[in-house]
Amino acid sequence: MKKSFALLILASLVMQLNSCSPKREVTRINTDQQVDLSGRWNDTDSKMVAGALMDQVLNARWLEDYKQKHNGERPILIVGLVRNKSHEHINAETFIKDIEKSIIQDGSARLVQAGSQREALRRERADQQDFASSQTAKQWGLELGADFMMQGNINSIVDAYRNEKVVYYQVNLELSHLETNEIVWIGDKKIKKFIEN
Repeated sequence: MKKSFALLILASLVMQLNSCSPKREVTRINTDQQVDLSGRWNDTDSKMVAGALMDQVLNARWLEDYKQKHNGERPILIVGLVRNKSHEHINAETFIKDIEKSIIQDGSARLVQAGSQREALRRERADQQDFASSQTAKQWGLELGADFMMQGNINSIVDAYRNEKVVYYQVNLELSHLETNEIVWIGDKKIKKFIEN
């Protein structure tokens, strides 16, 4: 009897707690819609910065110089590390993908895989040597070598006083010639956010 009374009280408490908790409402929105809930780096910042920097690099003098020296051929780019040196967690991979997407969509340059994706392609090519027919197995030694590598940093500065905060982001990218190490382009994009609580 005591056990069933205790279970009844426990069940009653659980039901009361569930009825008091606020209900969460989720609404689907367009992925292009700008939403800034926290003031931290978000998808809008990533797309905006990548677009601005790709506009800078693909309209800079280095590209025309390269094409003139190479009979109109498009240069081959590889996107290396973009280091997050900001005060918050930023997934640099989504930013890198925005950059790569812009390069491909523009078409002024060619893009090759970097890092773990390149290693996965090489593993697949190795598997094909053993398991695919000789007519369809892809050959070794035919990868495109990149002419230029893009690398950079995401930095931030925070200034806060009482219930107000200003967050400043600066993204710097550099494009270097892989054979000579010459830096052929440097670009940056800045974002400043005022946050009031």
